[in-house]
Parts: sequence; C-alpha cells; structure tokens
Amino acid sequence: LAKAGICRIAMARGATMELRSLGASGIYVSVLGLGTVKLGRDQEVKYPRGFKIPDDAAVRDLLALTRDLGINFIDTAPAYGNSEERLGQLIDNPNDWVIMTKVGEIFENGKSSFDFTAAHTRMSVERSLTRLKRDSLDMVLVHSDGNDMHIIENEGALPELQKLKEEGLIRAYGMSTKTTEGGIWIVENTDMVMATLNLGDDHDLPVIARAHELNKGVVIKKGLQSGHADKSAGGAGVERSFEYIFSHAGVSSMIVGTINPDHLRENVVVTNRVIEDLHAKGQ
Repeated sequence: LAKAGICRIAMARGATMELRSLGASGIYVSVLGLGTVKLGRDQEVKYPRGFKIPDDAAVRDLLALTRDLGINFIDTAPAYGNSEERLGQLIDNPNDWVIMTKVGEIFENGKSSFDFTAAHTRMSVERSLTRLKRDSLDMVLVHSDGNDMHIIENEGALPELQKLKEEGLIRAYGMSTKTTEGGIWIVENTDMVMATLNLGDDHDLPVIARAHELNKGVVIKKGLQSGHADKSAGGAGVERSFEYIFSHAGVSSMIVGTINPDHLRENVVVTNRVIEDLHAKGQ
C-alpha cells in the first residue's frame, strides 16, 4: 500500500481506481461506487429527469463497464424495487464485488413502508443473501426513515445485525442516517455510516470527522444531489462536487447512481483526476 488504507486496483483494460479501507473492517472499496436504484425502481424517486429501467442486456453491459473502469463496489437495497434480484441474476460472479445492501425500508406497490424489528431484519438479510446469491453480505445498513435515534434506542434492527455479524452472515454493518446525532452514535457504536455530503448540505461533517477519529467506514450518499449537481440541472457541476467530498478526510467511498455508460465513464475520469490532484497537494 502506498498509504495506510489506500491501494490501487488494475482492471481488465488497464484502468485503475483507488481503493480505500472501510474503516477497520478489512473491506476495501473503490472511491466511487455504483448505485443501483435505477436498475429496479422508477417510482417516487427524486432525479431531475425521468428514465427507463434498463433491460438485462444493458445492465450486463453496464456492470462489465463498471468493473473495467476500476469500480468494485455496488450499493443496492430492498427499497430499490427488484435491484437485488437483478444483480443476483446478472452478475456472473457476485463474490468478485463488494456489495452493500440495507434493511428496514420496503418498497411495494409504489409506496415505502418501514420495519425495524429484529425478526424483519433477519428475514431481510436472509432474503438478500438468496437474491444476491451470496454466502455472506459485505455490508448491511439500516435504511433509516429519518427517526434515527428512535430506531437506535427502541428497535431491534441494530442488535440483530450485530448477531448476524457474529454468525458470519455479514462482515460490517451500520446505518444510512438522516441526522447528525444519529450519525455520530452510529460511528461510535457500529462499523460504518452512510452519510450525506454535498455542496448544498454539510450537516454530516461532524459525523465524518468523528468516523475519521475512530477509523470507521464512511460512504457518502447524495453527493451529486440526486443528479441536481450537474450544470445542466442548474448545479455547480460534478467536478466541484467531487473535489468538495473527497477533500474531507475519512471518506471511504461515494455512491453515484447511473445507468448511462457515458456518465459513468465521465464520473470515473473526474474522480481519478480529483483524487490525483488531492494527493499531489498532500491530502
């Protein structure tokens, strides 16, 4: 490793991308991860433009391109429609990927509902293992409904995830949080957090700083503001967003969802350029 917690991976066509350790978990993730909402859900989403869910051939091509570009990390969830099932069907060797999924939110008949009980958590993990065709899951997050501290203090999801980790069914767990208080509790008591950070929302900066102090994993969500950061959507631009996010110590990876191969290529080029520039500055 050139630096503690950092290495680079060479892919089939010579592309490389920096891998970072997810805290002390022993898991290494590419600094850019692929979000897969658009593989399975096109209702009640917040993107600036509509889209069509891609067919199987397009998904296979997108996944192959993702790996060729150096990305080893995929984010999915039961709340993303049939994203988990499609990944399980269309990835040739799921153990070649680092896959993060979630528990707690269910999306059915065009609506989300939530269940944070221990029983539902275990059922959801077992179902994800089947859907993704895995013997164990790399990372599992509680998919918060916004009431982070209520879930932490009153529900059984987090204790059950700890049991599942002890049983070897998951490697790391935490929460996709909505509040600073919840995020700080999570990094102090679990393996990782999925936090919000973008040019318009910095409420999780104390969470990221605390995670860095404790060597806990941080995965960034909404870094491109669900597509609204793009200049064509009136935002400040993708490169400025990446520069801002990756300049913060403690960030392990950032999830960006896309089904557009050109956008994926552009995001990788920008990410690699930003990371190289930050290293040149000693960051």
